[in-house]
Amino acid sequence: MERIKVIAFTHKTTDLNNIGKLHIGDDELKSRLEYLKLQAGLDELLYLSTCNRVEFMMVNNTPVTPEFLHTFFTAFDTTWTASDVEWAINNTNVYEGEKSFRHLFNVASSLDSLVVGEREIITQVRNSYDKCYALGITGDLIRLAVKRTIEVAKDVYTNTNIAKNPVSVVSLAYRELLDLNVQPDARFIIIGSGVTNTTMAKYLKKNKFSNFTVFNRTLANAETLATELNGTAYPLSELKNYKKGFDIIVTCTGASESVITPELYKSLVGDDTSKKIVIDLAIPNDLDAEILSQFDVKFIAIENLQAVAKENLLAREQELEACHAIIERNMDEFKQILKTRKVELAMSEVPKKVKEIRTTASEVFAKELSQLDIQSKEILDKIMVYMEKKFISVPMKMAKEIMQENA
Repeated sequence: MERIKVIAFTHKTTDLNNIGKLHIGDDELKSRLEYLKLQAGLDELLYLSTCNRVEFMMVNNTPVTPEFLHTFFTAFDTTWTASDVEWAINNTNVYEGEKSFRHLFNVASSLDSLVVGEREIITQVRNSYDKCYALGITGDLIRLAVKRTIEVAKDVYTNTNIAKNPVSVVSLAYRELLDLNVQPDARFIIIGSGVTNTTMAKYLKKNKFSNFTVFNRTLANAETLATELNGTAYPLSELKNYKKGFDIIVTCTGASESVITPELYKSLVGDDTSKKIVIDLAIPNDLDAEILSQFDVKFIAIENLQAVAKENLLAREQELEACHAIIERNMDEFKQILKTRKVELAMSEVPKKVKEIRTTASEVFAKELSQLDIQSKEILDKIMVYMEKKFISVPMKMAKEIMQENA
């Protein structure tokens, strides 16, 4: 267990903008990680990179000293200056041995995430392992660690309420929209194509909505999102001329004043008197408040969603004790798994040694064997094969029984 170490950069150790410095593109992943593994003297390596964390899981016999970290980060990016390397050393958390496994269990269970209880991390851990396995830089110990880590995360998500209630305003807005039983052919106007609306768009597309019109100040960005949704894109300046009607507006811009004024809203609605839905995820709101008193609107605003998100997050945090209990139970079980695996690896040499002894014995007693008749040789060979099998199977069985008794 002491051979496993983790070097971690997260939202807790550095500004999220700095996490990008540690990202490796897929096109150079193989060459850089192989070089890092070689230069740092690692037996195994796993690289995990998400939007708010980068972690290195490694197996070696060397303690993680400042000198090791200097070698490690110098090899990680050969273009880094001395100050870059110094930054990395000063902004990382290091876990060794048992602490590294407990950290991994917490990460995959989303207890260490920026948003507690978000399930995406378990898929990210699995995908990172698959990539590194395909590159040939992982090994048996990391395989066991990742397998158990994913099992622990599933245990936490299944047997606690850590992920029960959504805590992002986008997922809350989406859930509230679904509660309104909106038809699949509903007409969506999406104003703004930033991260928030892009995330909302993925939810909407997943639910088979298909009628989208995207407006954005920069047309190219509107076109990118519209392409993703199989919709139509326009510059925001054309919103006042849009006459095709709508059922739902999803808006999130960085404007300091209302983007949708009463006059603009009236132009968009036209003669349609049916109730509309407006999801406003902007701060301040993109929708002028006067519209709510003049028109029939179901208004989903970020202020209300944020309040619910905080309540849900508090409820999730109350589940932490149950989550940690599951992790500690799995820690004890995993220690036993590692001990058993260590014995299995050691015992795997037994068949080879027994065969070597048999070969040597045949050579030592070659003269005596040559004097035996054919029938005697056959009987002796059967005895040797029988003894060989027993010398292999009996010690392995005894070792497993001893491990089970100790457990």
